[in-house]
Amino acid sequence: MKTVQVVAALIINQDKVFATQRGYGEFKDGWEFPGGKIEPGETPEQAIKREIQEELATEIRVEKPLTTVEYDYPTFHLSMQCFICKVERGKLTLLEHEAARWLSYDELDNVNWLPADRVVVRDFRKYLVTDTGAKFDGFCGAV
Repeated sequence: MKTVQVVAALIINQDKVFATQRGYGEFKDGWEFPGGKIEPGETPEQAIKREIQEELATEIRVEKPLTTVEYDYPTFHLSMQCFICKVERGKLTLLEHEAARWLSYDELDNVNWLPADRVVVRDFRKYLVTDTGAKFDGFCGAV
């Protein structure tokens, strides 16, 4: 089975995370964290910065790695490195996605996530209840 190496950004602003809805392809209308394929010669951090610039016309700062998800779709294996990020410059303009939402941490179940992104949401919730996550951006309390 072919393996696809991708990156995803969990762009955080205070107690919200940015989610996008796919506007094309096999997974059209599913919700995901924005990102894309790692190109030859790129580090994952370079790839996520490039992808967010291309998809959302925004510069981000990679704060820290969150998780790596290994997920088997019917026709390929996805290896997705996910990062906690912040906006450095720009206004998150949708250039490829159908829609986007800032989801508060208690609204994470309010969209229909793509299967691999459901795993990311699970790992993000774990992150939020750790000491590191609870201190991030002034958020305090369990989800």
